[in-house]
Amino acid sequence: MESEIKNLFLKVKKEINNIDSIKDLTNYQSKILGKNSEITKLLRSIKDLKPEEMRKTGFLINDYKKKIADLFKAEKITIEEKQINKELLNSRIDVTFDPDDVQTGFVNPLFIVQDEIISFFNNLGYQTVNGNEVETDEYNFQRLNLTKDHPARDMQDSFFLDSKTVLRTHCTNMTARAISQVKDLTKPIAQVSIGNVYRRDDDDSTHSHQFIQLDGFLIAKNITFANLKWTLQEFCKHVFGDGTTIRMRPSYFPFTEPSVEVDISCVKCNKKGCSLCKQTGFIEILGAGMISPGVFEKCGKSKDLQGFAFGVGIERIAMLKYGVENIRDFYNNDMRFLQQFRTFK
Repeated sequence: MESEIKNLFLKVKKEINNIDSIKDLTNYQSKILGKNSEITKLLRSIKDLKPEEMRKTGFLINDYKKKIADLFKAEKITIEEKQINKELLNSRIDVTFDPDDVQTGFVNPLFIVQDEIISFFNNLGYQTVNGNEVETDEYNFQRLNLTKDHPARDMQDSFFLDSKTVLRTHCTNMTARAISQVKDLTKPIAQVSIGNVYRRDDDDSTHSHQFIQLDGFLIAKNITFANLKWTLQEFCKHVFGDGTTIRMRPSYFPFTEPSVEVDISCVKCNKKGCSLCKQTGFIEILGAGMISPGVFEKCGKSKDLQGFAFGVGIERIAMLKYGVENIRDFYNNDMRFLQQFRTFK
């Protein structure tokens, strides 16, 4: 048995020098010193020896076991030093390198559009807030006039985490939270919330199960539909150019009353009619309306309050603004796509 442990030590000492990675070293160490290793088997076999011989052999095996463990520790240090030296060698600064040849990254067009929109509303006095992407059914639906049996829930095919929790389907959840939590709504409050929302809607190149949405609202005394129309007209001019006009079509949203779909004059043909606008001259861009009295009531406030709200998809704007046909181009991180926006800020 003494010769066996010595031979094992010499074998490890020889073979360990051929290992050049921490992963291989760890695997080899497990093979030599692990639960099912040769050393473990030798230690288990001494139970049949006489007591004096058992102590002597056990001491010898453990002594060599420690020596073998020291070999692994030393080799680990050696491998790590080699790796560090290699990394240092590869990261040396080339003083002859031309800095003008360094390529920089490019801003994703979604963030260009996002910053542009936030800047517009901030200049109008709107506060920007971040929202909960994992939301309760209460704030995502119920306080927005979408009770559990409301048929309009079928309009949004949602990702439920459990019976009471959902990946938010719109940033309007922050409208419900703001109305519920702000104590004094007799003072004007204007807020935009922007972030990821989730719906099971990815059937074509213009839709994705996850996209960025901006929701905003204004609550103040004597706010009317005319204030909403002016805000959205100026917003669309800011994003698409001064020549942009809007039209409003009656629609339905549970949390606004009355509700409208807002269209902009076609970015391609300027109302002449083309394939992009399907010969109508206009393209749908966002939804809006006056905040429903039912929302104020379900959020614990007076239903006599007045305000308007609106929601728009950032990808929708970016696709129209830059002529992008497939929504997935925004997420592929392809430098050939991103470098087209180097001049936009």
